[in-house]
Amino acid sequence: MNPEDQARQDIDKMLTDSGWIIQDYDDRNLSESLGVAVREYPLSKDNADYALFIDSQPVGVVEAKKYGHTLSGVVEQSEKYLDGLHEKFTSTDMRPPFSYETTGIETTFADRRDPNHRSRHVFTFHRPELLQTWLNEETTLRARLKAIPKLNFDKLRDCQSEAITNLEDSFSQNKPRALIQMATGSGKTFAAVTAIYRLIKFAKAKKILFLVDRSNLGRQALREFQQYTTPDDGRKFTDLYNVQLLQSHTIDPVPKVVISTIQRMFSVLKGEKEYEEENDEFSAFEGGIDETPVDVKYNANIPIGEFDFIVIDECHRSIYNKWKQVLDYFDSFLIGLTATPSNDTIGFFHNNQVMRYTHERAVVDEVNVGYHVYKIRTKITEEGSSVDAGQFVEKRDRLTRKQEAEQLDQDLIYAQNELDRSVVSKDRIRLIIRTFKERLPEIFPNRTNVPKTLIFAKDDSHAEDITEIVKEEFGLGNEFCKKITYRTKEKPEELISSFRNSPMPRIAVSVDMIATGTDIKPLECIIFMRDVRTKNYFDQMKGRGTRTIKDDDLIAVTPDAKSKTHFVIVDAVGVCEHTMGDTHSLSKNPNVSFKVLLDKATDKNANTDDVESLIYRLSRINKKLSQDDKDEIASVNDGKTLVDIERTLLDGINADKKMEIAKEQFKTKEPTNEQIRTVSKQMIDEACKVFDSAKLRKTILDIKSKNEQIIDDVSIDELLETGFTDKVQSYDNKTIENWTEFVEKNKDQITALDIIYSKPYRMREITFADIKNLANTIKKPPYNLTPEMLWSAYQRLDKSKVKSNPAKMLTDLISIIRYSAGKQDLLLPFSELVTEKFEKWLQTQESSDRTFTPEQKEWLVMIKDTIASSVSIGIDALDDVPFNQKGGRVKFYKLFGDDYEKILDELHEVLINS
Repeated sequence: MNPEDQARQDIDKMLTDSGWIIQDYDDRNLSESLGVAVREYPLSKDNADYALFIDSQPVGVVEAKKYGHTLSGVVEQSEKYLDGLHEKFTSTDMRPPFSYETTGIETTFADRRDPNHRSRHVFTFHRPELLQTWLNEETTLRARLKAIPKLNFDKLRDCQSEAITNLEDSFSQNKPRALIQMATGSGKTFAAVTAIYRLIKFAKAKKILFLVDRSNLGRQALREFQQYTTPDDGRKFTDLYNVQLLQSHTIDPVPKVVISTIQRMFSVLKGEKEYEEENDEFSAFEGGIDETPVDVKYNANIPIGEFDFIVIDECHRSIYNKWKQVLDYFDSFLIGLTATPSNDTIGFFHNNQVMRYTHERAVVDEVNVGYHVYKIRTKITEEGSSVDAGQFVEKRDRLTRKQEAEQLDQDLIYAQNELDRSVVSKDRIRLIIRTFKERLPEIFPNRTNVPKTLIFAKDDSHAEDITEIVKEEFGLGNEFCKKITYRTKEKPEELISSFRNSPMPRIAVSVDMIATGTDIKPLECIIFMRDVRTKNYFDQMKGRGTRTIKDDDLIAVTPDAKSKTHFVIVDAVGVCEHTMGDTHSLSKNPNVSFKVLLDKATDKNANTDDVESLIYRLSRINKKLSQDDKDEIASVNDGKTLVDIERTLLDGINADKKMEIAKEQFKTKEPTNEQIRTVSKQMIDEACKVFDSAKLRKTILDIKSKNEQIIDDVSIDELLETGFTDKVQSYDNKTIENWTEFVEKNKDQITALDIIYSKPYRMREITFADIKNLANTIKKPPYNLTPEMLWSAYQRLDKSKVKSNPAKMLTDLISIIRYSAGKQDLLLPFSELVTEKFEKWLQTQESSDRTFTPEQKEWLVMIKDTIASSVSIGIDALDDVPFNQKGGRVKFYKLFGDDYEKILDELHEVLINS
């Protein structure tokens, strides 16, 4: 058979398999089926190889070519045939829009109704039913993608908003593939669900496939859809649209979203009736798995137009070799999600990387936490070992774990790369685990609970050994440490849920199952007891620890953990020494003090490592600060926060910017190392100008000092004396002396002191910000005072004049100042003084026949309470809590009429000034 006849035979089969009836022109019967393909259809100048009819109306043509013919220039012939078909059928208004060009091996398709239409490769022909659906729609999918409204969703992080906006811009340009790189823990899946919701709602996407590479990631994705609250409707995603987690071989017709492993989807396309669930548990990030490309054939039950979009979660190298045909089968837009793209991944997505959000940037934005590396080196790990001939050893079957004793007939010499595979050194495992246990106080100071820890093992047998030894060395039961692999007898998803949400287990041992994608926010420690040679996989594994967590949620599973400011990698195999990761620890100079790093930056003497360390330290400091501390830093830095400072520093060491500037500055395409170093120095010095302000540096150092305690575990104390003492009284006197000294030095400079102490007639001018500034000022060295500390000191010195103060409001500073200045005989909480004045005012009003309704009194009490806690009140405050819960300023106006402003002024005058 010649190439042209062979191509025609294959094309006929493709059309028939896709639901088309093929007819010769002389025997045509356009009513025989919904979709009819007529061979050699005569037109004015030539015959169309195939003319396509749906419901007896012309809709398109097929241009057939022999094997090996390139299709790029064939589309012009299709255009002529479409014109000819339109001229012949004058009763139809619409020019047939569809064309296929094919050799039977390669096929392209175009829809002329698309904006700026162009041909795209398809696996085979679309079914007639789908083309009919498209024809009945007012606009095409690609036209609708250009009309998606602007994103407006305030619950998104900046990086998520940017990713969705850029993705939708890519769709509007009809780009078939897009890659989103977002650091682990930055909310890729939430962003993806948001994008999917918008594609369904605004672009009318028919069905979307969400692909994962392991079943537990599929269940995790389903939870994201179930918990997602839509931004405009307010209902859950799954209340509006059906989502199917594919666990059979049937894709339901109803769901808008289908979640599946790529392995299962291949099995479905093959038409297999049975499926090994174990296949869903292997990650293809790591080598050792058969990477032979799969062969996909057409499945009439699953047409190529089944999905409009495919989201590939944690996309890795398998998508463009082993599983590529699964993706090529569907006529869909492809969206890749990953934290660690390789060059191959970027190439597969046509270099259309719509978002690049790195771990380093995520640490600065407080979306990720950074990490330290703690090494444990052993001799056997690095050198291997030997056992002399004649010794008895246990030999164990790797799968059944059945053991038999055997005498060696020759020396056993094994290298480090044979450990835990062909040779198991239990003492090595025990030494690593014992060292980890003994060094926990060093790795996690001031902690009694073992932090949530994940150990990566080489295989299931190795994981079993580690699990047993962990329980032995820690002397704890089965609940303390769990093996979580595909061979675990307990349900892996239940074990993962307990590890994530419950105090037990404290330690999990896994191989691949938790290595990628799985969200374990309380995780604070990762122990590598296996080497990893794939940099993307290594970064994925490290990424398990980067996720941030709310303090309360962390404390719920680890009671003695105050907050997660970083995580620790315990490297027992030298994996971090390969320096192959795309992400790295920002803590480059752990033994250099923060003050020294800050001084180097100030003196423009910092290098890249210094800047990275400074970013890491600032990030950890910021996580421990109160909002007041953060506001104080911003107040001395033109409104810019510590996070803004970190971003400036990170920009100063940006490698891409460094290269661009060097090319431009030195007018060259290939800057020399010396030129790059020159630009690097310029960028770092420019970034470090943020520390030119001495006031900013002092503020950061003071706040850091205030928020830290030094734990002395070195000095040994000894008892010198016991008995009663008056040292407490001396301490209180000293506290009051410090306060008095501070007031004398600053009563003319600090607004709150100036008004309260010297000019009480101006009290109506004082604001809560003035009081807050005073409190922040006395908190700093050398005074280190707080309102609570002063109140307690005054109370212990003279209980008869100082009332207890359980409420402890910041406005109590007003009472303290008045009392210390001798303007009040008694030290009473400011709220009590305000309440007392309020009651007197009410009595005066009632005695002068000015009465208030119960509802008016309720509002007056709320105003009084606001003044007690905030010193002042303005009309704008009536739009805030608690007033807005009662109707806000509109309700207040209705209650008090034209006197509403007069009431506010009168109460403010009476309660503050008098």
